[in-house]
Amino acid sequence: MKYKQLGNTGVLVSELCLGAMTFGGRGYWKAVGEQPQELVNAIIKESVDQGINFIDTANAYSEGLSEIMLGKALNDLGIHRQEVVIATKLRIRMGPGANQVGLSRLHIMDSVSDSLKRMNIDHIDLLYIHGVDSVTPLEETMRGLEDVVRSGKVRYIGISNHPAWMVTKANGIADKMGWTKFVALQNYYSIGGRDIEREIVPMAQSEGLALLPWSPLAGGFMSGKFTRKNETAGDSRRDNFDFPPINKDKAYDIIDVLVQIGNAHNVSAARVALAWMLAKPFVTSIIIGAKKMDQLKDNIAATQLTLSPEELSQLDDISALTPEYPGWMLAMQSQGRIIGE
Repeated sequence: MKYKQLGNTGVLVSELCLGAMTFGGRGYWKAVGEQPQELVNAIIKESVDQGINFIDTANAYSEGLSEIMLGKALNDLGIHRQEVVIATKLRIRMGPGANQVGLSRLHIMDSVSDSLKRMNIDHIDLLYIHGVDSVTPLEETMRGLEDVVRSGKVRYIGISNHPAWMVTKANGIADKMGWTKFVALQNYYSIGGRDIEREIVPMAQSEGLALLPWSPLAGGFMSGKFTRKNETAGDSRRDNFDFPPINKDKAYDIIDVLVQIGNAHNVSAARVALAWMLAKPFVTSIIIGAKKMDQLKDNIAATQLTLSPEELSQLDDISALTPEYPGWMLAMQSQGRIIGE
């Protein structure tokens, strides 16, 4: 297991991050996974034993149950708090009240206190805002995040599912006011969905932000279980929870190449997809989620798979984004202005 710097901080996180969205399975989240406490404990133990020091959850996952189970597992296993970097999120509705949702200073402070109680810990290492709140001004959100950092309840802050312009605007506000800035981004990214390469990746590289992809197998679609001849897997959440959106016609072409390369290495298509992403220099840590122990072990084994330059190029080509403006104009105008050409 390799470790990478979390943005411009001195914190080192494993190249794989264990996602806890499958813990519990309460309410809306039942379609994602229904892991009982015994399996949660086993998955966390295996992950930590294999060198993963980064665990990601959210207050909304299973309506708070994911955080509860994560905290209990750490206690049951006797994992020292400083051995792991714990990330959680806030934004999604957590109750019927008018203010139990969003990114207001009020809801931020309430949510952080509630998350700490559920996980039975005294601080959150990395707190993400989980999505855009069109009602609350960014200034208030950044002030609320500054308050929870200054209180000692949160160490670092991150941002998830926001457009690039909003990330830079928020960090600009924080910089102007002398407040804490975002150090990490959490966005959907997979070999079947490379949209963030248009604006978000260049912004992250320019600003020195850690990039942590969620759903690296596109909700299991890029695992190799789905093909044009087999449009359902029978044991995948995609069968009942078709998310995130994906261009399936293009994805099937990509899967054919993943399977071909996987057969050459005698590994799964999923392992190849993860190895492709691990080779991207702008990726800090990939958030993996597994409903079963064998899935977890297969995902972790991707860290041991090295793809050749030819294989990486083949995967890049088959999954390439369709050029969009202004990207194609920038590429055209950059000709002759790159040093060494």
